[in-house]
Amino acid sequence: MSTELPSDPKESPPAPRPAPREVWKKGGRLLSVLLAVNVLLLACTLISGGAFNKVAVYDTDVFALLTTMLLLAMVWILFYLLGTARCPDGVPYRDAHAGPIWLRGGLVLFGICTLVMDVFKTGYYSSFFECQSAIKILYPLTQAVFVIVQTYFLWVSAKDCVHTHLDLTRCGLMLTLTTNLAIWMAAVVDESVHQSHSHSSSHSNTSHTRLALDLERASSAVGGDCSCDTAVCQIFQQGYFYLYPFNIEYSLFASTMLYVMWKNVGRLLASSTPSHSHAPSPVSLFRETFFAGPVLGLMLFVVGLAVFIIYEVQVSGEQSRTQQALVTYYSFNIVCLGLMTLVSLSGSVIYRFDRRAMDQHKNPTRTLDVALLMGAALGQYAISYYSIVAVVAGTPRDLLAGLNLAHALLMIAQHTFQNVFIIESLHRGPPSAEPHDTPPKEPCHGLTFANLDALHTLPACPPTPRLVGPSPAGPQEAASIIVAPRSHWRRRCLKDISLFLLLCNIILWIMPAFGARPHFSNTVEVDFYGYSLWAAIVNICLPFGIFYRMHAVSSLLEVYVMS
Repeated sequence: MSTELPSDPKESPPAPRPAPREVWKKGGRLLSVLLAVNVLLLACTLISGGAFNKVAVYDTDVFALLTTMLLLAMVWILFYLLGTARCPDGVPYRDAHAGPIWLRGGLVLFGICTLVMDVFKTGYYSSFFECQSAIKILYPLTQAVFVIVQTYFLWVSAKDCVHTHLDLTRCGLMLTLTTNLAIWMAAVVDESVHQSHSHSSSHSNTSHTRLALDLERASSAVGGDCSCDTAVCQIFQQGYFYLYPFNIEYSLFASTMLYVMWKNVGRLLASSTPSHSHAPSPVSLFRETFFAGPVLGLMLFVVGLAVFIIYEVQVSGEQSRTQQALVTYYSFNIVCLGLMTLVSLSGSVIYRFDRRAMDQHKNPTRTLDVALLMGAALGQYAISYYSIVAVVAGTPRDLLAGLNLAHALLMIAQHTFQNVFIIESLHRGPPSAEPHDTPPKEPCHGLTFANLDALHTLPACPPTPRLVGPSPAGPQEAASIIVAPRSHWRRRCLKDISLFLLLCNIILWIMPAFGARPHFSNTVEVDFYGYSLWAAIVNICLPFGIFYRMHAVSSLLEVYVMS
């Protein structure tokens, strides 16, 4: 006679019906990648060609292409939100690691600043509407609508693992990602040409590149009919250039989230694995630290802001003030980079005593974070090595050359050791993964259970080792009492290190993002390589270095939460 065991009333509900496995996932990915590559190359060709006088590509052509891409991306996003996402079993799984709250929060913050920039752009173009093409006003308005639609889309759908309209979803995601990269490149080229024009004007040199300001381009085409003489027009003109860094970071943040969504299309998950990282509340942000890291980081942040303001004020003055500004700038960076290198090394040393298991699970978000950290660091590596060669092989042997050499060497060391610390931190398991030193066969003193059912509600041992008698029963029990304080001490040190590096990376992002260019003010590299070659090196590599700082901030915030 067969007997059935009674069902457990607390039994979890059955798992959702697994989605059918895709026949050839790589084929769908290949199609979308080919689409993205071709569209991106076309956009890069027009954007880069429109930055030079000798190329017969005008800014109206670039704006027309970007506006078309924005409209197509918005059409697909609306189709996804109203169609694909609402299909039965269209999104059976959600990746808990994708789209963390601080990444989406940063996207919203940079998106708001991008909307302000679009307002400034629209006001600037409207100041001389009579001699401007209508596409120049239509483009910032279209971009503003796109930012609103895309931010909402990524906020609600960043974790989706889509299993409906697979090829269409992949192509749509790649088109949207390519649109963000094209906007990023247009902003970088516009800002780089603006910096080159400013340097050429201040040194009375002739530049082969033209400023991407539409005022000058319209003046050359119409014969000086367009002018930006009013105070409001000049405010709009300067305002949207200062807001370009936020637009650049918004496009890169959106691109990373879209790439993770693209990797998750058709992905099969056993269950919705809970994420190890949760957003910290403002109250608990500094609660589990020694306060040394946040305090020192805030001090460097405030001092860095003061140094940046002094540099911007003095660098455009006479030669003696420019050299003084460069000495102050390099001195602060040397101190900051040296402390960051030592702190990153100490974090790696602490991990040598960390017994948490390494997380070997497949995680597209973490894989992308590591690839971006390593790839973006190459830009600053290149600038640093070019500076080292120029200083060592060049003729000047003064204080400024020595500071430049020390700055370049410390920049390489800081990037290297910080990457090692962040990557190892991202691969560590949560604090609960740390094994306990309590022997598995050691009985818990003072605990008796009436039956085996009590084991489901009462722990076999207290979560924190405590003395239950006047003295420990043996050396093993005494050792287990010390485990929790030591582990807690290590976690607090790692949190301090994460917050210190986070604040330092923010100030090191602010300086180059908002116009600090010691690469051109210091004439060592300009005299050694020539202005044209050195400007090309800096304008290509520096945007990657700026992106590295902001991406390191988001990664360090995740390290802080996981410690």
